[in-house]
Amino acid sequence: MNKFFAVIRNWRLGSTITLAVLVVIWSMPTVGLLVTSLRDRDEAAATGWWEAVFNPFGQIWSLDSFNKAVEGGMLDSLLYTLVISIPATILPLVIAANAAYAFTFIEFKGREIMFASLVALMVLPLQSALIPVLKGMVWLKKTFGIELVGNFASAWIVHAAFALPLAIYILRNFMMTLPVSLIEAARIDGASYYQIFWKLIIPMSVPAIASFAIFQFLWVWNDYLIAFIFVGEQKSVMTYKLLRLLGQYGDGWQTVAAGSFISLVIPVIVFFALQRFFVRGLTAGAVK
Repeated sequence: MNKFFAVIRNWRLGSTITLAVLVVIWSMPTVGLLVTSLRDRDEAAATGWWEAVFNPFGQIWSLDSFNKAVEGGMLDSLLYTLVISIPATILPLVIAANAAYAFTFIEFKGREIMFASLVALMVLPLQSALIPVLKGMVWLKKTFGIELVGNFASAWIVHAAFALPLAIYILRNFMMTLPVSLIEAARIDGASYYQIFWKLIIPMSVPAIASFAIFQFLWVWNDYLIAFIFVGEQKSVMTYKLLRLLGQYGDGWQTVAAGSFISLVIPVIVFFALQRFFVRGLTAGAVK
């Protein structure tokens, strides 16, 4: 009996039950989305998805909604979304890692003022800068013939620019927790700044890089505004395509459910692939 209670205490039963309940509650919308997308249209309109869960053999299951979503261009939009999301995640990470390294380990005049100014930019709303950015891109086209609007590059630039303040802030806080003695030893051994950066700082900063990569990728993946304004509907991302699948009179809601489930698969894969770095990267340097 004592061994039984010892096992229960090791399980931390209260925390386990609470987390299990939270997981069930949090997963219900996703389960409902999947069940709705697989049901017959008439049955889905007549009864709730939970009735199908409790009576699975009394339902008519169909992949018609997924077929309609694919025929409606969801796979093309998936490709366009990947083309925007991957570079828009890598670009700010590369720039922010170099900037955070400089703010942490290189002494130069005005370093703290510049860093404070960057942190202050995090409060700048994206919407307030759309018109100036668009005017700047129009000026580039008129002056140098560089056409950015309507191309993927414009979305990469805008996403990267607005992600940089947060990226530099997170990476710099993490780098401040790295052992300075290791950096000084590398300098004594004759390592250059970039050798230290690529061979020491980057490998040790993987948790912070991964945690920001999750944030940035999910933000860009779920973005509608920037992709619609700067890239356009000719290369529509998944958020815009879901709106089109709904139809003029809102009669395509079941197709939207199937398309929504398709759109969440890759973000879930990215999150679970990088989750072991997530908490460590966010909490490192929090009390520094």
